[in-house]
Amino acid sequence: MGIKITGTGSYIPSYIEKNENFYNHQFLNADGSTIKNSNEVIVEKFKAITGIRERRYVTQDLSNSDIASFAAEKAIEDAKIDRETIDYIIVAHNYGDVLHNSEQSDTVPSIASRVKHLLKIKNPKCVGYDLLFGCPGWIEGVIQAKAFIASGIAKRCLVIGSETLSRVIDKHDRDSMIYSDGAGAAIIEQSDIEGGILAHESATFAFDEAHYIFFGETNDKQSKDKRRYIKMYGRKIYEFALSNVPKALKSCLDKSGVAIKDVKKILIHQANEKMDEAIVNRFYKLHNMKMPDGIMPMTINMLGNSSVATVPTLFDMILKGQVENQEIHKGDVIIFASVGAGMNINAIVYQY
Repeated sequence: MGIKITGTGSYIPSYIEKNENFYNHQFLNADGSTIKNSNEVIVEKFKAITGIRERRYVTQDLSNSDIASFAAEKAIEDAKIDRETIDYIIVAHNYGDVLHNSEQSDTVPSIASRVKHLLKIKNPKCVGYDLLFGCPGWIEGVIQAKAFIASGIAKRCLVIGSETLSRVIDKHDRDSMIYSDGAGAAIIEQSDIEGGILAHESATFAFDEAHYIFFGETNDKQSKDKRRYIKMYGRKIYEFALSNVPKALKSCLDKSGVAIKDVKKILIHQANEKMDEAIVNRFYKLHNMKMPDGIMPMTINMLGNSSVATVPTLFDMILKGQVENQEIHKGDVIIFASVGAGMNINAIVYQY
């Protein structure tokens, strides 16, 4: 018996925002001062560090709850289940529904309630709630679903990670080029087949690290715009992640009882290509091993960083044959891992 993912779905927005589209932006330092380099140089340096050449944004008519429901529909169809039998809908996000040209985030009713409405689920015992856990939100939702099922409270859960970061970025901030939109979903339920979730690890570092990612004013100090935008201390996050995520991965793997040589894939939050490579390299160094080729699939180069959506969309795309030279087979042991605002870290060792 195991608690397994029995269906997956994702929504990748249709609009492609290429790096060249940022050449005409007015990028400024955090203090409002002018950046000396040309935008072409800024963009090229950005690509070298993050690996991002393009990202996806939702069209003006769509909201976060819309794309969350699109991914959910696909997961339900993939799992071949009756949607009325879902006990919990857990939606991980960070900014709610932010409509095009809106200055306000809307979270009442919850995104989960909106998704349930859009899915046309009538059963009142299907409980929907939102989960705010930074970029690791979808993985944390899967951990919570596992706890519900293991305790007997639920038999089947729908876990969604969905975000429209394009609606909360400061166009004067170089970091705005990182962020993107997307949604991924999974059905979690008890299975007669062995495997599924073998171990998990979660942690919140908030004593010094709580505000490494925050909401702040535009870099344009001449602007009268009082809206807040997603901001981060990139260097601090990089150092934090490299120091703490590899140890969390090792702890999770140790609890699972799986040997590192048996891990086939590590699906890590698509935050920054260089940072992710450094994290996984350090994880293998803790085992006195070299990072295997192809162990860490990446989609950030074409999809950007869509926060809670990166891991479930990556997983779904691999399963659907949409990531070149990447496959997951029955019985494979994989690791899901993420780090993000809070600062939160989590991981799951999973046998497919």
